[in-house]
Amino acid sequence: MVGQLLLLPLYLLLFAGGDVLSVVEVEPFVEAFPILVVLPLGAAALVQRIASRRRVGRVVEGVMAGAMVPLMMATLVVVIGSQVAAVGTQVSTLVRVVPLYVAFAVLAVTVGRLAGRLARLDVPSTRAAVFSTATRKFLVVLPLALALPASLKMAPLAVVTQTPVELVAMVVLVRLVPRLVPARDPQEAPAPVRTQS
Repeated sequence: MVGQLLLLPLYLLLFAGGDVLSVVEVEPFVEAFPILVVLPLGAAALVQRIASRRRVGRVVEGVMAGAMVPLMMATLVVVIGSQVAAVGTQVSTLVRVVPLYVAFAVLAVTVGRLAGRLARLDVPSTRAAVFSTATRKFLVVLPLALALPASLKMAPLAVVTQTPVELVAMVVLVRLVPRLVPARDPQEAPAPVRTQS
């Protein structure tokens, strides 16, 4: 995630051209980075460190793990709700990017599986790599897209449009990934145990 943010100027240059870089204001990104990335990562690292030594840390870790899905759903409702009217007015333009998002999901699954094989990951880790590759962390990207100047007003709408596509892809992948990365893969089978008689 941090790498993606650091590469954002290069991505903008490659995909949108040099003109975009002259329009984009750097200050909102610099202000957003510590709050949206550094602070949550630092807090997570601190909780994990405390959890490895103290019961209170394990309790906090458990409570936060349990709260993650409801908090994510509440965030999704608020974020999508704040942009849904604007998406509706631009639906004919935004529908054109949906095939790109679907193609990304298909490619991401392939890349995740390949990364799992190349890194010789076990089945659960390979499945995690597939899911992690297929998600685009829109909640981090959206505030950055909202910080773009008015001339790039379609960027946050494109991010919001991507979210339902990603959610549908995740539901499909819950069923598909166990077939793509089966539990009884011959390469994952443990070596036979030899016993002496």
